[in-house]
Amino acid sequence: MRVFVAGGSGVLGRRLVPQLVAGGHQVTATTTSRSKLGLLSQLGARGVVMDGLDAASVGEAVASAEPEVIVHQMTAISMTHAGKPDIKHPDKWFAITNRLRSEGTDHLLGAAEASGVPHFVAQGYASWNGALEGGWIKTEEDPLNLMEGTAAYPGLAILQRVEEKVLDIGGAVMRYGAFYGPGAIDDQVALVRKRQYPLVGGGGGYSSWIHLDDAASATVLAVEQKVRGVFNIVDDEPAPASAWLPYLAECAGAKPPRRVPVWLARLLAGDQAVHMMTQGRAFSNAKAKRELGWQPRYPSWRVGFKEELA
Repeated sequence: MRVFVAGGSGVLGRRLVPQLVAGGHQVTATTTSRSKLGLLSQLGARGVVMDGLDAASVGEAVASAEPEVIVHQMTAISMTHAGKPDIKHPDKWFAITNRLRSEGTDHLLGAAEASGVPHFVAQGYASWNGALEGGWIKTEEDPLNLMEGTAAYPGLAILQRVEEKVLDIGGAVMRYGAFYGPGAIDDQVALVRKRQYPLVGGGGGYSSWIHLDDAASATVLAVEQKVRGVFNIVDDEPAPASAWLPYLAECAGAKPPRRVPVWLARLLAGDQAVHMMTQGRAFSNAKAKRELGWQPRYPSWRVGFKEELA
C-alpha cells in the first residue's frame, strides 16, 4: 500500500517506517526539518517537509502522496529533551504536542477527506491513565482517567477527542503504553542515575510499557488489516512503580531510587507524577493479540530494559 506517516522522523516513526518498507509498502514520511530528509531516505521512505499546524501544508503533502492510509504520529517530543522533562507542568511541556494532536489531527482528517484516503490510524495513550474505578488492569472498554482539575487534563482530554474523531470516521487508535527503546527514555535514565527519579509513597501505582519496535509492529498490522477501533498496545506485564523503577535503576547501573512522601512529591513534581506512582491503573493487551494477531517481541519491560541498558 501507499502509506503516509505524519511524523516519520520522530522516535516511533524511525522504528515504524523501516517495518512498513520491509513489508513492501511505499512510504511517504514527514518531518518538520529539511535536515532530516536524508534520514527518512535512509529508512526507505520518500521524505516530505510538512508543518502539521498548517492546513495548507498538510493538504498539499497528503494530496501529492496519494496514500491509501494515513498514520498520525506527529508530536513535538524530540529525541533528546532540552533539559529535564517538566513533569510538574505537562500542559506546558506538551503544549505544541497538544496542538499537533488537536489542530494537527483536524488538518490530517481534512486532508484525508479531501484526497479520499480510505483509512486512518492515530496514536493514543495507555500507560497509567486508566479510570480509578474497578481493577488495576483496564481493557479498551474501560474509561480513561482524564485527571480533571490538574495540569495533566488538557493533554489527556485532547487525546480523548482524537479517539472520538478518528473512531467517527472508522479509523483505528493505537493506545501505546509508555515508550522505551532507542532514544525514548534517555532523559529518565539520566535522572535515575543521578538519583533524581524517586519512588513516591509506596510506589503502588501501575503502569504499562511498550518497546518502540513492538509499538511499530502493532501499527503495521493495523495498517495492513485496515482495522477499526481502539487497541491497547502494551506489553504483557503491567507493573507498579515499586517494581519497574528499582529494576530500571539496576539495569542502568544506578543506586536504588530514593523514596519521597506523597506531599513532597506533589510539591516538587505535581499531580501527574504522584498519581502515576501511587494510583495509576494499567492496561491489558488481550484485544490487540486476539484481533490483530500481534505478539510483542519484548513481552516484559524486564527483558527490554536489560537489553537496552546492557
